[in-house]
Amino acid sequence: MPLWRRARTRGFPPSGNGASSFHLGWTLPPGAGHLVEAGVTLEVLTTPAVDHLYFWALQVAFPGAGAAHLGLQWNDRHPGFGAVNWGGYAGDGSLLTGTESSLPSTPDDPNTRDYAWEPGRRYRLAVRRGGDGVWRGEVTDLAAGHTSAVRDLIATAPFLGDPMVWSEVFARCDDPSVTARWSDFEVVTDRGDRIAPAALTVNYQSHADGGCANTASVPDDRGGVLQITNTERLTAQGATL
Repeated sequence: MPLWRRARTRGFPPSGNGASSFHLGWTLPPGAGHLVEAGVTLEVLTTPAVDHLYFWALQVAFPGAGAAHLGLQWNDRHPGFGAVNWGGYAGDGSLLTGTESSLPSTPDDPNTRDYAWEPGRRYRLAVRRGGDGVWRGEVTDLAAGHTSAVRDLIATAPFLGDPMVWSEVFARCDDPSVTARWSDFEVVTDRGDRIAPAALTVNYQSHADGGCANTASVPDDRGGVLQITNTERLTAQGATL
């Protein structure tokens, strides 16, 4: 099949979950040690112009016990489309259990809570160990200096692994472009060391898996990385930033 026929730039992604996703995997320095916390700053620079779900998240693994994601959503089930999600899956594919959140949830979703985030505002997403097998997800409005604990998840792993960030977009590939900015990537070890990734690896959902061909991850001139929909892809699959 000609290459141009395989460049999906229009219509809804035909993936299994109906989304097109793109990721930035973190490469940590050798010997970084055991991780007990991961954090990153997120700014959604442009507001989505459609009602479809957008999800920008920090993901971590719980080695031997599953994985979870913490992030902001543009979600029409919540007031003003604002939501925060902290949820994940155990190693057997079942949902991780957790504590009840103090944040309200209009659709009464234990993982996804009402959160009135604003475009152009910086939010710190952090996952940290809160006790034996307990992992807290927090979001901090950096301008206001206010931290909200989303809730605690239960995952019987002593340490974190495989941090990454991603954009998961349920809109059409040709819907108006949206940009999210990631910066200040950091992990904390059980020794208290704070470490930035040595590199970030770019990954795009493939055509065969239903991904859009016009998403892009691009470094900016302030030390961050932009993830952009409906744009020219100038950073190749597998590139390191």
